[in-house]
Amino acid sequence: MGRHIEAKCKLCRREGEKLFLKGEKCYTDKCPYSRRSYAPGQHGKLPARVSEYQIRLREKQKARRIYGLSEGQFAGYFEKAAKRKGVTGEQLLQYLERRLDNVVYRLGFTTSRQAARQMVRNGGILVNDKKVNIPSFSVKIGEVIRVSPKIVKLAKEALEKFPDKVTPKWLSLSGEAEGKVVALPTRDEVDAAIAENLIVEYYSR
Repeated sequence: MGRHIEAKCKLCRREGEKLFLKGEKCYTDKCPYSRRSYAPGQHGKLPARVSEYQIRLREKQKARRIYGLSEGQFAGYFEKAAKRKGVTGEQLLQYLERRLDNVVYRLGFTTSRQAARQMVRNGGILVNDKKVNIPSFSVKIGEVIRVSPKIVKLAKEALEKFPDKVTPKWLSLSGEAEGKVVALPTRDEVDAAIAENLIVEYYSR
């Protein structure tokens, strides 16, 4: 995605909830959202009148920011989801969850999706023993995701920081800094608080 120069914690304040964009920091007292949960800017504390359009827009923006996508990338995923059979909103979430950077994060090898994206881009992730440096790479059932031996220490450190982190059922930790895709993600296994029906309504307006 394009370079985002605004402080990431301001994005959480803009959406009115924690998006967990800064990894470990989001779970500490240093999290700016915990201290200033109102919107950024001069008029952030003032009550805002919200229209039906704004509700749908904000939900789309929240999802886009959680997964770290540009507007064009997100719209592209929606177009593909709309063409598939099934519930469009659930198909959209499945596309987002199957991104390689998200899978690396879900497996616990990094503490944030941003760190996972950097790990992938730097060639630190192997899929079926082949280096893949494309964060948007879509994983398939049966594929094995492994952290490169050169940086396996980083993955171990991330796993140790959050030992209670639950791996979604569609993924499995199959070894040391190694995971496997055992199924396609279902709606119940997406822990992000996203109202996908509002996103569908936004693009269907």
